[in-house]
Amino acid sequence: MTPLLFEPISLRGLKLNNRVVLSPMCQYASTNGLASDWHVMHLGRFACANLGMVITEATAVEPRGRISPNCLGLYSDESEAALGRVVSFCKSFGSAKLGVQLAHAGRKSSVTPSFVKRNAVPPGEGGWVPLSPSAYEDGIHPSPEVIAESSIDELVHHWVESTRRAHAIGVDMIELHFGHGYLVNQFLSPLINTRTDEYGGSFDGRSRLALQIFQACRAVFPDEKPIGVRISAVDWVAGGWTLEDSCRLASRLQHLGCDYICTSSGGVSLEQKIVAHPGYQVPFAQAVKSHTGMTTMAVGQIWEPEQAELVLQNGSADLIAIARRLLVNPNWVWMAAVHFNHPLQYAPRYKAVQPRIGLQKDEPDRRGLFMFRTDEPSDTKRWG
Repeated sequence: MTPLLFEPISLRGLKLNNRVVLSPMCQYASTNGLASDWHVMHLGRFACANLGMVITEATAVEPRGRISPNCLGLYSDESEAALGRVVSFCKSFGSAKLGVQLAHAGRKSSVTPSFVKRNAVPPGEGGWVPLSPSAYEDGIHPSPEVIAESSIDELVHHWVESTRRAHAIGVDMIELHFGHGYLVNQFLSPLINTRTDEYGGSFDGRSRLALQIFQACRAVFPDEKPIGVRISAVDWVAGGWTLEDSCRLASRLQHLGCDYICTSSGGVSLEQKIVAHPGYQVPFAQAVKSHTGMTTMAVGQIWEPEQAELVLQNGSADLIAIARRLLVNPNWVWMAAVHFNHPLQYAPRYKAVQPRIGLQKDEPDRRGLFMFRTDEPSDTKRWG
């Protein structure tokens, strides 16, 4: 029997070859939000490693939505072209489907990258004033500007325009980042959101922006392409967002056409008390799946093939998102195939390139058999 890990799965008109997904990971390798050669290398190697899907790091929908000045964005013609180059490379050589995770960091922005001591970056040193649903200080992030109700439509517009740009560069799907303490999570959580207008107060008010953003993005993205949502299933703080809240939100997103929920957790408060262990977030995916029946993606300390397969066999989730374990071993999918004695192509999928010159007399026709190409017009090397 084929392990469930290697069973194809379809999301709308998109078919994934298997259930393994590269989880978004911040790379801090951008300047002015532009994807760089690093992204070609980072995402390209996973696109060629037989994953079912590769998702970019959190990609900001406006400059103020970046976590740090070194984070990726998709909000201008220049950033669209830069990320488009990466997508084109991955699609040319890899078999994985390509997704972009759209995000806005909100009050958790304008800080130094996470691989150094996290400090605020002031406007005079390349930073900016972050946005927040409410006034909130934690001693690390800069003091935010509270978003006026009259600015909500403009904020939603940023998400919509980034969605249009994502489609224009040929991505196969979009994941909207509504978790990890970033802007939409800040609106959802009662720990941060103390607004008294229609975007605060009750569950309905706090979830209004999330649903508004999803509905607007879904309306401009092709029907055959899926849109999923990553949430923080719980805040890990008493009085914060709960798993019950997540199930309610997932139901409403499902009604609007959401194709999957990825259940991460935490990130909204420094007071969080996370109890982490292998697979510790899998029960969140299982709860959402049980409540809604929709496709879920499990993430968080899923390290070994047997562990991933068990999550699928138990019906806890339909997709497995892996981050750091893939950084340690980019060939994780091949390792899993060997473990389960499952046949798997071991070479990247190269596009066949036809010779630009005619065959010489008595030369065998070997067109399309090569796993290299050269694009220099002056090249005189012989094929074969």
